[in-house]
Amino acid sequence: MRLQTVKHFLEPVLEPLIRKVVKEEVELALGKHLAGIKWICEKETHPLESRNLQLKFLNNLSLPLFTSARIEGDEGQAIRVGLIDLSTGQIVSSSHASSAKLEIFVVEGDFDSDSDWTAEDIRNNIVREREGKKPLLNGNVFVVLNDGIGVVDEISFTDNSSWTRSRKFRLGVRMVDQFDFVKIREAITESFVVRDHRGELYKKHHPPSLFDEVWRLEKIGKDGAFHKRLNCSHINTVKDFLTHFHLNSSKLRQVLGTGMSSKMWEITLDHARSCVLDSSVHVYQAPGFQKKTAVVFNVVAQVLGLFVDFQYIHAEKLSEIEKAQAEVMVIDALSHLNEVISYDDEVSMMRNVLNVPAFQSSVGIDYSGLSLTSLDGYGFVSNLHNTAECSGQYSDDVVTPHGLYEDYDNLWNCSQILGLEEPQSELQSALDDFVSQKNALVGKAHSKRWTKLFSVSKWLSVFKYVTVRKNMK
Repeated sequence: MRLQTVKHFLEPVLEPLIRKVVKEEVELALGKHLAGIKWICEKETHPLESRNLQLKFLNNLSLPLFTSARIEGDEGQAIRVGLIDLSTGQIVSSSHASSAKLEIFVVEGDFDSDSDWTAEDIRNNIVREREGKKPLLNGNVFVVLNDGIGVVDEISFTDNSSWTRSRKFRLGVRMVDQFDFVKIREAITESFVVRDHRGELYKKHHPPSLFDEVWRLEKIGKDGAFHKRLNCSHINTVKDFLTHFHLNSSKLRQVLGTGMSSKMWEITLDHARSCVLDSSVHVYQAPGFQKKTAVVFNVVAQVLGLFVDFQYIHAEKLSEIEKAQAEVMVIDALSHLNEVISYDDEVSMMRNVLNVPAFQSSVGIDYSGLSLTSLDGYGFVSNLHNTAECSGQYSDDVVTPHGLYEDYDNLWNCSQILGLEEPQSELQSALDDFVSQKNALVGKAHSKRWTKLFSVSKWLSVFKYVTVRKNMK
């Protein structure tokens, strides 16, 4: 009787409680079962997740790196990281890992990235900040992948790499999120040096600008021996360097001295040649030539071609004699800038030249409707008719442009280049008179000597022309 009474009172209370517990257990069991089915489906849909994946830096770092300066990729682009499937080499863009969170960190520069390293090896070579210093990387060191690609935000180094055992750093990136059945390997960059920010003041420019100081070129250190020698020869900018190279490369090589090896010279020259030039061209006809001849050159005095009887011959098609003649004409042009005509580009030059019936023979090239344009803005004038003063001493090898020829012998060889056998007594007398003044003070006399020198050169060309005509007869 009592049992029935207890059952009568407890049944209404226990029945809802039991039903609730049973319901929760059933729902939990069904949830686990459905999750297993979903995982199997996803595995069949995205089989890449059952393979080995690896992170990879998709672009190289822009070097050199300096403290407090943004770490960038090539051409100033942001650093990008991709999730790569090792079996296909393709970016994984359709799995859970393709939207994972990554972390950027710093690794020792001497870490062997070519070995079969493990995550433990990476952890043992991570570089931490020095005691009392800020974290080594400043900025957001976390990256979130989007379709398998992540873009690194603004990050920079707070300390240089000189205090580490290798004196270099590497950047690394690893997964923050973890995924079952998926192994994702970290990515490591090549080693690099991080310099203090003040070192950026001495940074080389790639490519250099025409108006960069000459020490911005590779292998020429600021205030170093090469820099001082170039300054003594009034070669102050990249433009000066290229101009002197095209006018007399052997003299420029001599200015730098034997301390610059052939390999260093090639590196410096290649860097200078990478300078982006404007498209302007300049035309000059030296008076005294029987033929209607004019030289075409660019902003750094490089011969681009010759106009001969209204036929334009590109520099690569010129003979050795024509090239020598063109180079002499360019030097003459630099001392007669008011007789040089400038054009925006080669196309506009050709258009104007072909519309003109003849060259002017006495005042240079003078096209109808066009005005002469001075080259002052191109920096040639600064090298003309100036004295060479270095350490308080005058140099007697100064000619216009400055310091391009050591002595008259180099110019006297023009007679052999032009095919003249023996110099006439009148010509020999003129040259002897020129040489006798080598030790005189520069100034007005220097300008007269330069004019006389080119008069002799012009006389040689006239003599050559007359000789050829006689032989033809």
